[in-house]
Amino acid sequence: MLLLLPMQSLLPYIQIILSVILVIAILLQRTGAQVGGAFGGSDNFSSAFHTRRGMEKGLFNATIIIAILFAISAVLNFL
Repeated sequence: MLLLLPMQSLLPYIQIILSVILVIAILLQRTGAQVGGAFGGSDNFSSAFHTRRGMEKGLFNATIIIAILFAISAVLNFL
């Protein structure tokens, strides 16, 4: 119980940092040739299905990892 107390006081700050990083990672991802593609304005369906390579793949994987860490921290905060 003694080890949980410092973690409980740090958890809100960890969640804030993870949420900011997650928002930035999501906004950095490119959904298509135009910004309107993110809001459903793109008529080209092939822009949504492409192979991620290089930095785009790394950013995609990092976004998934950050989202999982954020979900875990939310569950820990709930407990």
